[in-house]
Amino acid sequence: MEFTKETVDKLADLLMIGLTDEENKMVLDEFEIIDENINKINEIENLKDVEPMTHTLDDFECSFREDEAIDSTPIDELLSNCDKVSDREVELPKVVG
Repeated sequence: MEFTKETVDKLADLLMIGLTDEENKMVLDEFEIIDENINKINEIENLKDVEPMTHTLDDFECSFREDEAIDSTPIDELLSNCDKVSDREVELPKVVG
């Protein structure tokens, strides 16, 4: 896809952001740099033969532990640490007008 001023303006409209001419030029310059880097990657020989990696380490093993049901701390014990409590809720000072 070739990026032009019109393409960037159209995408900016879809995103509901307004771009000045200067911002549009900046976006186009950044896309040009990205496009150059992608082209460099595409120049790598036999790139299609490289198997995609799932992890950076070759010997990575994912092991799962067994789920264990454990009792949680009783709510009354947790609320005993609070300064103000109303029923089973912590009272906090109002922070928004």
